[in-house]
Amino acid sequence: MSTLECFATALADRYRLGRELGAGGMATVYLAHDRKHDRDVAIKVLRDDVAASVGRERFLREIQLAAKLSHPHILPLYDSGDADGTLFYVMPVVQDQSLRERLDAQRQLPIADAVRIASEVAGALDHAHRLGIVHRDIKPENIMLQDGHVLVADFGIGKAISDTTAETLTQVGMSVGTPAYMSPEQAVGEEVDGRSDLYSLGCVLYEMLVGEPPFTGPTMQAVIAKRFVQTPTDVAALREGVPRAVARAVQQVLARVAVDRHETAALFITALHERETSTATLATPAQSLAILPFENLSADPDNQYFADGIADDILDALVQIDGLHVAARASAFSFRGKQDALAEIGRALNVATVLQGSLRRSGNRMRLAVQLISVRDGYHLWSERFDRELVDVFAVQDEIAAAIAEKLRVTFVGPAQPVGKATTAEVQAFELVAKGRALLALRGASLLEARACLERAIALDPQNADAYAVLGETLRNFVTYGLMSVAEGRPLAKAALARALELAPDSATVMGALGNVSLTLDHDPDAAFVWWERAMALQPRLSEVRVLYAMNGLVLVRHDDERGMRELARAVHDDPRSVFCASLNSLGLLATGRSADAVAEVERACDLAPTAFLPHYLRVCVRAWAGDADGALAAARRAFAVIGRSPWVLACLPKAYAQRGEQALAEAVYAELQARAQTEEVSRFVMSIAADSLGRTDEAIAYAIESVERCDNTGPYWTRAPFFSDALRAHPRYPELLQKIGL
Repeated sequence: MSTLECFATALADRYRLGRELGAGGMATVYLAHDRKHDRDVAIKVLRDDVAASVGRERFLREIQLAAKLSHPHILPLYDSGDADGTLFYVMPVVQDQSLRERLDAQRQLPIADAVRIASEVAGALDHAHRLGIVHRDIKPENIMLQDGHVLVADFGIGKAISDTTAETLTQVGMSVGTPAYMSPEQAVGEEVDGRSDLYSLGCVLYEMLVGEPPFTGPTMQAVIAKRFVQTPTDVAALREGVPRAVARAVQQVLARVAVDRHETAALFITALHERETSTATLATPAQSLAILPFENLSADPDNQYFADGIADDILDALVQIDGLHVAARASAFSFRGKQDALAEIGRALNVATVLQGSLRRSGNRMRLAVQLISVRDGYHLWSERFDRELVDVFAVQDEIAAAIAEKLRVTFVGPAQPVGKATTAEVQAFELVAKGRALLALRGASLLEARACLERAIALDPQNADAYAVLGETLRNFVTYGLMSVAEGRPLAKAALARALELAPDSATVMGALGNVSLTLDHDPDAAFVWWERAMALQPRLSEVRVLYAMNGLVLVRHDDERGMRELARAVHDDPRSVFCASLNSLGLLATGRSADAVAEVERACDLAPTAFLPHYLRVCVRAWAGDADGALAAARRAFAVIGRSPWVLACLPKAYAQRGEQALAEAVYAELQARAQTEEVSRFVMSIAADSLGRTDEAIAYAIESVERCDNTGPYWTRAPFFSDALRAHPRYPELLQKIGL
């Protein structure tokens, strides 16, 4: 029998081998049927000479490492082994095409598509690099496209082959890497790290934008030689419309010396989307817009939720448009009910135009009046009045988005099919989702009503992805605020978000929420980073996702202060009037030693929302952690007047009293928290703060571990000073705490 026949026979009890799907210099891919799981798979079979050079043990060891990779943009590894002397591994069958096939058909890709694909590949690489795995052969052939999104193939095989001696590789006529995409250090056989993969990805992105790789030539040697003596032409000079930040990112990632490239793939992703934080954006973009909250002119005040829902949906449609700068919702909606001049709003939000609207609703009809206004001179660029039935609400939203795009000279891609009339149930669900979202933002007891609204919305419209998404985030907060046990809340929250993602697979908002669940409910920081980074790659201006990624992820989990503070600054820049962004930015400033700036930022947050819970609570904590005991106690008195005697506000008072030498008062507050924990829900995270402030380290670590088990914390703050003491981190049970957090 031939080698292939022997191989098929050896695997016959597990796989039924089918036709050849393709062949390359190192392996041949066959279609096969997995008998156990009743599914089609792709089996990649190494050439005999390659297998002999690599060696069975080395191959299986590296493939085993690659099998540990779990990421939305990495093609998973199902199986591997040695069948009658033939080395193989098994993967899913990708139904669509490779990036190479798409480039062969298109040559140049739309700029937005190219940047998105590169960002998704970089996300996959960042995950692998953090686990110590370097791909070594990033090229269009190894980038598969499934439903338009990336799946990177062939992790693991590159390391196995590169461990083989150069002499052996030459004898069998193979090498790791492809000349058009190979980094200089890889080309000369030096040790490589993740920055080599980034160089290769830079070559791929260059080709997607320009139509050919940065270095070409008649022979492999000529192509490799050019990268040591030539600098690639700036992609912005070769293709009109490439954003300056993208061009800079490509230029840096193609640096000849690895140390001059981006240090990590995550930094490369950030650089690709940095156009909105560059100094050039200090000048107001001509194509820029803020959607102010629509005014409710109806008799029923609850119609404000309906008006807000319309404004939200128009914003969601316009934020997808490449080249249009749309102010973040939180910042734009902060002007609700205020009489600020348009010029002042324009300066505060860095926009050239605003969309104002009003809604009057009567029975099953609505009158929606909207106007697009230049903030420079108050000139009405466009206005329209829509007298329609409520069931026309979705069609009207698309009409408004298309009209704005036309006036601002940007391209709006509407739905493939015209939006028809909604059903009465869909309209009711739409309004309930808007109300649920507003109640979720209030936190506390409002979460109970939010859940009821969202569950009614789902009953009315089971296909409403937004309802499931907001419900999932609401249920996560149920656990954090002690309204539901983690055993009950975690599966409900995850099920709601899974359904949301099923209905809206490209929803960056849902992915951001899944990141929060991964960190706080699943204690899986790696998964959280995957979801957050995927969300930001899809929608870079999701400031609330970015600020959690920066503070809870980069600062608290990875202790990457430089990147964390850069990302926090970007979130605040994108959403300058967001109370949430300002509040978490103050914690980042405090963690990195900028106490005075932290106090100033939390005061700004309180000014933005004088009655909100979060900034009032954090003002007490930030001042106490910054060593300002008098300021913390004064802030507590103001907080009690606004939000009541919340245990969260009490948490840092023992520290403030202890700083003033008033130990009896410090102990009294701690005793109050302990007593209240007997009769009401008091977060164990709060208890751990108070106990640690008093030097009760055994109690503090016990409360911390219980807090993780109950999932009543918002992030792993125990890992950093000044939030918790060095004594807590030196406690014998601290490794147990880290393990439970997933670190």
